[in-house]
Amino acid sequence: MAIKRKSKLIKEVGSSAQTDLMFLLLMFMLMATTLINPNALKLTLPKSSNQLKERPYTTVSIDAHLQYYIDGVAVPFEQLEGAIVANLAEREDKVISLHSDEGVPIGEVVKVMNIANRNQYRLILATQPE
Repeated sequence: MAIKRKSKLIKEVGSSAQTDLMFLLLMFMLMATTLINPNALKLTLPKSSNQLKERPYTTVSIDAHLQYYIDGVAVPFEQLEGAIVANLAEREDKVISLHSDEGVPIGEVVKVMNIANRNQYRLILATQPE
């Protein structure tokens, strides 16, 4: 005589737990990627058809309010030359990439160019493609 079971085994797999987990991972990734911003300075660079593919070692930025930054860190102009020299002291290729807002007077750009010239550093003026 065969014994029959009254309860049958359910062969379906619940996917609600997996859906919740994927939603949480998606939310985490969206929030994490919006917090990561390597270039926090908003500069409107001049346009040029000449673009170099070289990766400069030190970035000097001048924003529209004439604030100076080295690799995203604010530096007063009086300490700019010392900070650049310290940043490039142990580098083999002494290259400065100058990122200047379009509204910055040319005299401010020339000040940074003079610092590079005094210390015999190569200077690249960063532009955005046309």
